[in-house]
Amino acid sequence: MKIAIPVDDKSTETSVSQSFGRTPYYLIYDTESKESVFLDNSAAASQGGAGIKAAQTIVDSKVSALLTPRCGENAADVLKAANIKLYKTVNASIQDNIDALNDGKLSLLEDIHPGFHGHGG
Repeated sequence: MKIAIPVDDKSTETSVSQSFGRTPYYLIYDTESKESVFLDNSAAASQGGAGIKAAQTIVDSKVSALLTPRCGENAADVLKAANIKLYKTVNASIQDNIDALNDGKLSLLEDIHPGFHGHGG
């Protein structure tokens, strides 16, 4: 299964980013091959609609799941329409979250916020 995680740096030692739409990078991780690929988040510098643009990047990456601490409503709608499951991260460690997902210990992200919609973030 391919998963996406918003991250602060292009390193598996970095932390999970607290922002989905404005994160600098996404880690795309294949749980079977253990292959990691980092994508630049071109939406991070957007004036508005960063979450929707970021969600489209994730959809285009053909992942099955997104691990993130939070997600805006518009981005979540795009992801859910593509049948991508949203899981809530448990802490800042990328490996801990991947292990928790593999062990069935991550819960689905239910707390979808309305988004910032041009009000900064």
